[in-house]
Amino acid sequence: MKTLNHSVVVFSRNYLPLNQINIKRAIALLVMGKAEPIDFFGDVIIEVRSPSILISVPRCIRLHVSPERMWKMPPVSRKNLLRRDAHQCQYCGNRKNLTIDHIIPRSKGGKHTWNNVVIACVDCNSRKGNKTPTEAGMALATQPKAPMHPAVAFAEHFWQQQNLPLNQEQ
Repeated sequence: MKTLNHSVVVFSRNYLPLNQINIKRAIALLVMGKAEPIDFFGDVIIEVRSPSILISVPRCIRLHVSPERMWKMPPVSRKNLLRRDAHQCQYCGNRKNLTIDHIIPRSKGGKHTWNNVVIACVDCNSRKGNKTPTEAGMALATQPKAPMHPAVAFAEHFWQQQNLPLNQEQ
């Protein structure tokens, strides 16, 4: 029964990795005709037999009809910034008394956007004041960026896990 603990990667009809599902759900999608097996890696996890059908379940399946959901960029909020910056000051790493800091201060034309705001502790935010980090002699731990579409983030993570060598001409 350990086979039923495996997961199957679901690809959209455009071969974009969408999600990982359990093998039972993958079998259901294959039986209902909503997905087809794709054999990227040459390994079948399980073969399911019935009197009239044989289904080979590989590590990857592709949906015939994949809903293209609209994704909206999440708003720049304290909650979302804390999640992005891992609940720590982006200048010193402190996890207490956190505030929002504008890298380019609003008084100098800085906008309240994903690329211009970070989480900072009260001490670092006060020390930086109305200056840019370079003017204040402070360095950011990470460069701020907007959140990535969940499907793109999953796809990036999936392909990094595969450790596939690039095809090289010989």
